[in-house]
This record gives sequence, structure tokens and C-alpha cells, in this order.
Amino acid sequence: MFRGNHPAKVDEKGRLKLPAAFKQLLDAQHVAQFYITSVDGKSAEIWPLAEWERQENLLAESSTMDDAVAKYLNLTSYYGQQVEMDTQSRVLLPQILRAAARLDAEVAVMGKINHLQVHNLALFEESLPANALTPDDRKAVAALLSRRSSL
Repeated sequence: MFRGNHPAKVDEKGRLKLPAAFKQLLDAQHVAQFYITSVDGKSAEIWPLAEWERQENLLAESSTMDDAVAKYLNLTSYYGQQVEMDTQSRVLLPQILRAAARLDAEVAVMGKINHLQVHNLALFEESLPANALTPDDRKAVAALLSRRSSL
């Protein structure tokens, strides 16, 4: 499980050194292959390849290819590339995605349970006030957690 925020830097060649806390989790599962993509071009998603393949299998099991799935695949294919972590724990972020999301210096690398999300740190911090949890958001999360705890 990936959780928390670990600030990092993207070097001049577009490589991101995975934060040590996340690297330890990946090493424990012997993960060195990733699919890096985005659904909106505003941030990068770094998926361990096995997790990404689970996503693909779920989509492939769908009997119909509806518009939402087609859009999702178009975006994740456009921004996506399969990469391998190098010996210095770095992954190369796709050029198209680096440019779109402005992943060119300080970034926030955040755990999102089964993948990592990378944001331009300054832009993400600027967006925080506008994305505060609303009372409705809190109720929705509480309802989800209470449903899960009663199972």
C-alpha cells in the first residue's frame, strides 16, 4: 500500500528518483517494471506493471467498449509508456506527460494505495485551497468507510 507524500525532484533528463519509502515497498515485491501514464495530463500515475495489467484485464473483461472506457484508454495510451527502474532507483517520465503536467523540477510523489501520483509541487500546493474536502465529501467518505467496516 502506497501512502503519504514524499517530495522529490525530476532531473534535467526527465528522470524521477523514487522516494526511499516507496522504493522499499517496491523492492519487497520485486517490482522494477512500471506503466507511467495520466488520465488528464495534469499529473503522472506510476503503476507497478502488474497492477496496471490488472486494470487492463478488468477493462478487457467488459463485454462492451463504452465511450468512457474508450476515452480512458485513449488518454492512458497517449500519455503512457512502460518503463523500467534503473540501478539508481529512477524512472523516466514520458516526455509528452512531463511537458503537459510541468513535471520538470520539484514534485510531490503521493501514494494512492496501489500506484503513485506525481504532481508539480508548486501547482499542487496552489490548488489545495480550491480542493478542500466539503461536508458532502466527508459524508461520502464516511459512508464508504462505514459500509466497508460492516462487511
